[in-house]
Amino acid sequence: MLSRWMSGSSRSLEREYSCTVRLLDDSEYTCTIQRDAKGQYLFDLLCHHLNLLEKDYFGIRFVDPDKQRHWLEFTKSVVKQLRAQPPFTMCFRVKFYPTDPAALKEEITRYLVFLQIKRDLYHGRLLCKTSDAALLAAYILQAEIGDYDPGKHPEGYSSKFQFFPKHSEKLERKIAEIHKTELSGQTPATSELNFLRKAQTLETYGVDPHPCKDVSGNAAFLAFTPFGFVVLQGNKRIHFIKWNEVTKMKFEGKTFYLYVSQKEEKKIVLTYFAPTPEACKHLWKCGIENQAFYKLEKSSQVRTVSSSNLFFKGSRFRYSGRVAKEVMESSAKIKREPPEIHRAGLVPSRSCPSITHGPRLSSVPRTRRRAVHISIMEGLESLRDSAHSTPVRSASHSDAFMPHSRSSRAESSERVAVISDEIYSPADSVLPTPVAEHSLELMLLSRQINGTPCSIEEEKESEANTPTATEADELGGEFKALCQGGGGGNGGTHAAQVNKFVLSVLHLLLVTVGLLFVLLLLLIVLTESDLDIAFFRDIRQTPEFEQFHYQYFCPLRRWFACKVRSVLTLLIDT
Repeated sequence: MLSRWMSGSSRSLEREYSCTVRLLDDSEYTCTIQRDAKGQYLFDLLCHHLNLLEKDYFGIRFVDPDKQRHWLEFTKSVVKQLRAQPPFTMCFRVKFYPTDPAALKEEITRYLVFLQIKRDLYHGRLLCKTSDAALLAAYILQAEIGDYDPGKHPEGYSSKFQFFPKHSEKLERKIAEIHKTELSGQTPATSELNFLRKAQTLETYGVDPHPCKDVSGNAAFLAFTPFGFVVLQGNKRIHFIKWNEVTKMKFEGKTFYLYVSQKEEKKIVLTYFAPTPEACKHLWKCGIENQAFYKLEKSSQVRTVSSSNLFFKGSRFRYSGRVAKEVMESSAKIKREPPEIHRAGLVPSRSCPSITHGPRLSSVPRTRRRAVHISIMEGLESLRDSAHSTPVRSASHSDAFMPHSRSSRAESSERVAVISDEIYSPADSVLPTPVAEHSLELMLLSRQINGTPCSIEEEKESEANTPTATEADELGGEFKALCQGGGGGNGGTHAAQVNKFVLSVLHLLLVTVGLLFVLLLLLIVLTESDLDIAFFRDIRQTPEFEQFHYQYFCPLRRWFACKVRSVLTLLIDT
């Protein structure tokens, strides 16, 4: 009896897993879940711990064993999604940025969004002009340390906080000046609200950049915001597409396609290449979820989306949550006493270290080599803590984080502004995209298409495999001899072989005709019937089917009907 009880208890322990979730203030929440627990169960535990009701804007992010980041799907098992050895470690982050964060009903929700945007600011995902940066940092100071007090805040007190990837003394003086003169008397809640209102107006609000390459091999960052799809390249935003203009998203391997329908029936297909197929699939799923959340009126309008073409099975995905409009309507019905908020205050954060806890990067001249060196170091730091989508690549940069003297920082700050009005580079805080393999594939593909060998060795190989004239004559003679030898054999055997060949050809033709007949019936059902089946409805809504229906099927149907009428007219007249 005792052995049975011990074996049963050991099996129950094997079915329980420890989970640690890092929250937005860098505190950690630890719990135990069952083997078959869904993502929704873990998410509800977190929201109960945080006393959060407006929870649809948030999600849980994790990293798989291949170092690819994912959002936890609430309808699937936690253990099966993570595919890692316990204990599990995840991060609680904002998944859908509110269109108007100041309009959120509860202060606890605004505070959590404030922490996320503060993290975005530090990791370089929220970029802005120097004047805007100083104002945002002053709001953070006011929210965390309160009004300026000469007795508590000596000269240079703002330098003890790192709000951005890089600082300059000029920027620090501007932050302190705004904090002293303009924000006195604001409560933490008021400062956070003003911070959100300012952040919402910035061009990169809500951006979670996915590193990609365009068809020319140039580096680009794709992102989904509350207002649409964004492509960032170099120092500027080259594409902004509203959600109602996006008709379809799909991926094949590393290739991501975005179908756009703009005014005057102008249709565009944007093509980008992700570093890995897993990163491309993650990009596609993020796009599907963001479009459903911000574009649709009701969650009942959400449809299962396939990444494949019309008749080929691919990845299928369906957004399972509520949409933005439903979330706002539900928030308006919340009636309870505002929950108590435990703000972090002066507690040092891993994402915002102070001078006493580690060296701070000084403002340095933006030479190309040094900029790449610093961006790689910052990318490793940001990817460790942040909600980034970039796959993590292990690297050693022990020499990159060397402290600089105050004088050198002051001299360099006069030469360059770290957060300038002109510079716009999401690459400051993310890892460079590994593209060597992809560029090689593009080069080989282009050469193969043009009919040229892919390399000198392949060219020699192709020449070696090409038969000379003498060899061709010998091959031709051997072929003739074989034909003659085959003709002199048994006539019955030869006839049997011919009959088998004819039968196999007839069988192939019959199968082909049968498949064509089935496809024709399916096409007629799709175009002519009113059957409202989910499978048929999904096919009818694809851009390829709509194009085929209006450009090919309808003209063919009219032509066929005209011919049938002409034949009937001739028969009646005769």
